[in-house]
Amino acid sequence: MSILKTYARLWTDSLDSALPLLTELTGVQPDLRLAFHSVELAAIGDFLVIAGPADERAKYAHASATVVVEDLDALATTLKAADATITTPTTSGPTGRFLYARHADGAEVEYVEWVPELVRRLIHQ
Repeated sequence: MSILKTYARLWTDSLDSALPLLTELTGVQPDLRLAFHSVELAAIGDFLVIAGPADERAKYAHASATVVVEDLDALATTLKAADATITTPTTSGPTGRFLYARHADGAEVEYVEWVPELVRRLIHQ
């Protein structure tokens, strides 16, 4: 099990307002932009921008980062062995599969296993 990418999470009311500055700061265009339930997401550089009404964003605020892993099943085994608690079981999403976990020290993280096309396009460029 290896970590492929880690995103810092940024919270905003509007992607359209947030992305111009992040594009200028990172020097790149967003790699991903999509709707997920009632929020919008954009991945740009090492940021995952989560946009939408504050009450909807709050549903995802318990995780401090989004971590893309090679193998979510192997990760789940590692987490359980380290006394982490899976707070959201493995679920399918628009980019692959994900789960949320609270580590034994209290840190909460979203872990994602991307579909192969995204790994090829964004990791193995």
